[in-house]
Amino acid sequence: MCMIRFVVAVAVLILATACNTVTPAPGADQVRVTLAQGDVANCNVAGNIKVPLNADGVPSVTNPDTEFRNQTIGLGGNTAFVTLGSVAFPKQGIAYRCP
Repeated sequence: MCMIRFVVAVAVLILATACNTVTPAPGADQVRVTLAQGDVANCNVAGNIKVPLNADGVPSVTNPDTEFRNQTIGLGGNTAFVTLGSVAFPKQGIAYRCP
């Protein structure tokens, strides 16, 4: 009986995680993510980026960096400036179109 509960618990965990996985948009791998303001000094603002967060302020997706890049692409940008979080785990930022 314990083994069945364990298998069911693992299956539920896998399904819950799979639902929150973000697939990279075409071109997302080419987006430059930066913390340096100088990197976007000669760029045009495309829009604000915000990764969905849960009630604890933790990204609700398993790969927030991919979500961050996808939103940048969706806004027509090619560079993302992180204003909250880190390059590996961005939470908020600004999308830019840079030459």
